[in-house]
Amino acid sequence: MGIDIKAGGRVKNKVRLIKSDNPYARLLAKLYKFMARRTDSKFNKVIAKRLNMSRRNRPPLSLSKLAKFMAGKEGKIACVVGTITDDKRFYDVPKVTVCALRFTETARARIVKAGGECITFDKLALRSPLGQGTVLLRGPVKSRRAEKHFGLAPGVPHSTARPYVRSKGRKFEKARGRRKSRGYKA
Repeated sequence: MGIDIKAGGRVKNKVRLIKSDNPYARLLAKLYKFMARRTDSKFNKVIAKRLNMSRRNRPPLSLSKLAKFMAGKEGKIACVVGTITDDKRFYDVPKVTVCALRFTETARARIVKAGGECITFDKLALRSPLGQGTVLLRGPVKSRRAEKHFGLAPGVPHSTARPYVRSKGRKFEKARGRRKSRGYKA
């Protein structure tokens, strides 16, 4: 008995591979692919998967969010497959060890000044090969401006989607359905 293949062939799940030309990023993906296979650590499998993700799915994480997530987790290493960015609205950076793909200059300076440490994933592989004593974090994936336009069409009841408008002035999609004084407010 063969497989019943309809026109178009059967669907095979294609594993996403890293598209970057950066040799260091490629080596990291290779290292964690190996570690995911050779250890039975779920942590390594997740890191391997995230290293192969597109830039859109590796959103940055700010210092303020990092501090919020690491509150009460002293002595653990924060791991972010993405960039750590600075937050000027946030004053007192706690002492924390952070592992990330990239750090902005100001974010790195502030972490080091607070007595913390910034490490890369190859250093993490030596320190904690199975991911013990780590906290895995992610940036907000749905915070892109484009995401605000997705969902139920704007103007439909219970929709919070933002319309594509060429200008934000009084004359542009601000009348019926938007103001009580102009017919009704949805």
